[in-house]
Amino acid sequence: MNLSEVEKSDIVPLPSNREMKVEPPPMPEWGMALVRFTVRYLSKLLVGIKYFGVEHIPQNRPGGLLICANHQSYFDPFWVCLPVKRQARFMAWDKATRWFIIGNVIRTLGAFPIRIEGGGNKDAFRISLGWLKSGGTLMVFPEGTRSHTDGQMSVFKKGAVRIALEAGVPILPVTIRGANKVWSQDMKTPRLAKVEIEFHPLFELPQLPEGKDFRVHAAEITEQLRQIIASKL
Repeated sequence: MNLSEVEKSDIVPLPSNREMKVEPPPMPEWGMALVRFTVRYLSKLLVGIKYFGVEHIPQNRPGGLLICANHQSYFDPFWVCLPVKRQARFMAWDKATRWFIIGNVIRTLGAFPIRIEGGGNKDAFRISLGWLKSGGTLMVFPEGTRSHTDGQMSVFKKGAVRIALEAGVPILPVTIRGANKVWSQDMKTPRLAKVEIEFHPLFELPQLPEGKDFRVHAAEITEQLRQIIASKL
């Protein structure tokens, strides 16, 4: 892959070590356990959600973990994190974090804002790196927004892989199927549909070869990640 193929709009300067700090966990573990129980019960009752490959989740592995999935509905972060016993945080559309009631709920559950339009996500990168380097779990949707209404994935942005490389953590790829029929981009309200979520084997990122451009390396790994997730779509 040539450097010319790396989208300039996706290249956001990473913060320095001095700028990084760990944000406090948004909710105690007992609170997250209660939320998981409630969401799991309602999801199975109303959606009939099914999970595959849960044995690939590194529940007790020390160190940080980045979870990357395709993005089909607003419920995705909650559904993906249900089987994950590690306390996870996730990036959310900055406008959504300011919505009445919903914004407060998702921030309490671990969301922090990222701008989809216009860039300027220095704080989001700082929080992400600090959280991962402290051993936390972070969930990111590399598409940056929800997929097409037919469930097919959009182009992946390189930011997620760049964060994983900088933090030195593996990626847990996840494929979401059917969630676009629950609440896709063109739906004003959610509907009932069957949803399947499949966890892939842990993806250990190859180190940057000597003399290779970091941006090119990140772009190549991003394409590998996209192919892994698309393989079970």
